[in-house]
Amino acid sequence: MYLLYSALLAIGLLLALPYWLWEMLRHGKYRTAFRGRLGSVPGHLMGSAARPTIWIHAVSVGEVLAISGLVGQLRQGFPEFRVLVSTTTDAGQRLARARFREENVFYFPLDFAFAVRPYLRALRPQLIILAETEFWPNFLRLAHQEGARVAVVNARISDRSLPGYRRFRRLLREILRHVDLFLAQTRQDAARLRDIGAQPDRIQVSGNLKFDVTVPPAPPLVSRLRAAFRSGGAGPIIVCGSTVEGEEPLLLEVFQEILGAHPGALMILAPRHPERFGEAARLLEQLGIRYWRRSRWNGEGMAGGVLLVDSIGELAWLYGLGDIAFVGGSLVPRGGHNIIEPAQYGVPILVGNHFENFRDIVELFQSHDAVRVAGPGELRSALLSLLANPAERRALGLRALETLKTQTGATERTLEALKTLMRAASGATGRSQ
Repeated sequence: MYLLYSALLAIGLLLALPYWLWEMLRHGKYRTAFRGRLGSVPGHLMGSAARPTIWIHAVSVGEVLAISGLVGQLRQGFPEFRVLVSTTTDAGQRLARARFREENVFYFPLDFAFAVRPYLRALRPQLIILAETEFWPNFLRLAHQEGARVAVVNARISDRSLPGYRRFRRLLREILRHVDLFLAQTRQDAARLRDIGAQPDRIQVSGNLKFDVTVPPAPPLVSRLRAAFRSGGAGPIIVCGSTVEGEEPLLLEVFQEILGAHPGALMILAPRHPERFGEAARLLEQLGIRYWRRSRWNGEGMAGGVLLVDSIGELAWLYGLGDIAFVGGSLVPRGGHNIIEPAQYGVPILVGNHFENFRDIVELFQSHDAVRVAGPGELRSALLSLLANPAERRALGLRALETLKTQTGATERTLEALKTLMRAASGATGRSQ
């Protein structure tokens, strides 16, 4: 099975090579640490085996944010271990380096035995933690062979991925037996893990780590922006975060109408993917909307336009500047993004009607009347209604903050489960000697 999988993976990579090369040339994607992805272990990781190692894999920005609190808790709970974090995407890598220090961060290798094995032998991890659902067959098999304990934390099976997993249930059962512990976000996720072949006695429900994520102290940028908004007379301020292709035209159309009633209105627009920053700028120029690029802003006052956030890792703080927060990936069928970051600030939240990837969170907030959901047809009325009712905005934001506070504790439960796993591993090792 594994030989066939590796052959199919190689064929898939070869077929995708023209796209990779185009993306490298056009956007610089995939170019970074290419040798590392093929199994060349970076120099800053060499010698890591001198200390026992915990290896955490977080695919991109969302997973890096989710495991941020857990990393700190692991360092306290396992002080003798070096905690290392790998990512797949460049955006996730940048954020991880900022959060966990560059010497503790690296790119996850491609799932070929020749690429994975050098990392396992150089790091010799005693515990491997995968965030959410990263089921790489060769990696899991080789990690098991090398004697590492493997845990999947914050595990979730989305509506979109479930049918595909079910189709390959027989193969997945073989792959998932290499995982020692699944810590699911919800009972539904636990049931879905059992459905696709995970062993029931290895599954626990620990909650969603993202509810425990706390935003670090705000950088100087935030106070500078507040001062710029005051000096420019900006208001109301609408933060549109993690927007994807097809959403900016809808949002900016409504914003132009808002500008007619509120000449000082300001939109903070943060596209999800860095390669789309230029596209968003061109759209603003075509629409004749005044805008400032975050990367070129020199501190002048702002109002009556758009602050285009062409940077990574700053959105979490910028939500706190808003009178309303729209969380993107939800007006078009992309599954939505995390609404917890604006909730931490008590900012009223608006999302589109495509929130499949975060259904449990959105539905929880809906049950407490702590979020507004509006499709493309209702976007205009939803925004205008919130702007016209300051008291309702404040109440909506407060309900979001209160709802968030009721859901914390997943990090502590996850840490305790990992400690139990490690104690069991130590006991088994002791008995085998």
